[in-house]
Amino acid sequence: MQSEQTPGLHVGIIMDGNGRWASARGLSRALGHKEGVEAIRRVVEAAPKQEIGTLTLYAFSCDNWRRPEAEVSALMGLLRLYLRNEVSRLVENGVRLSVIGRRDRLPEGLAAAIGRAEAATFAGKALHLRIAVDYSARDAILAAALASDPGITRTAFSALVTGDACVPEVDLVIRTSGEQRLSDFLLWESAYAELHFTRRHWPDFGAGDLEDALAAYRCRERRFGGLDATSAAA
Repeated sequence: MQSEQTPGLHVGIIMDGNGRWASARGLSRALGHKEGVEAIRRVVEAAPKQEIGTLTLYAFSCDNWRRPEAEVSALMGLLRLYLRNEVSRLVENGVRLSVIGRRDRLPEGLAAAIGRAEAATFAGKALHLRIAVDYSARDAILAAALASDPGITRTAFSALVTGDACVPEVDLVIRTSGEQRLSDFLLWESAYAELHFTRRHWPDFGAGDLEDALAAYRCRERRFGGLDATSAAA
């Protein structure tokens, strides 16, 4: 079932630096991830006020299964708690939740909890919150290619990659904690996305940081492979 596209910008965030934030304070990485959830709450609340219609958050990549078992277990536990505790708030604030990525490798019961949360929030129009879990952009593109036919259009193929025909292309990708790479995140959707890198670790990221990133984005000229009016006239 598809939902109508939520108007506004599509911003993707690679939420990086939870572990480094914790290590700098002598805390466990698990506590860093817990503080990262608080940052998610702040950004989700701020996003609609800053003209963001779709917000995609990179929570757990396919490659993150390589991390220590205890850390993976803590991350999955936080996702389970988020689904349990946040759905009513999301519904109240008009936020639609979708989870993208594989579900067959998630701990028992988690896929069902995701489905219930998606169903409960489906009518939300203020913001479409997409959380990428066990996600790989390359795997999504490969799956779409295998499912396509020789006569498929770019629009139809895009719907296969994203899993939702109404998801707009990404306008801005933000990565926290100083790293400057995409790490297999929304590669198809970000073909013409602007990139913004900040050294701030994700647990410290807030509404002001989001506003700064959007201000920088709005100062850029987006030509999508074409020319601006001045260059075209010349």
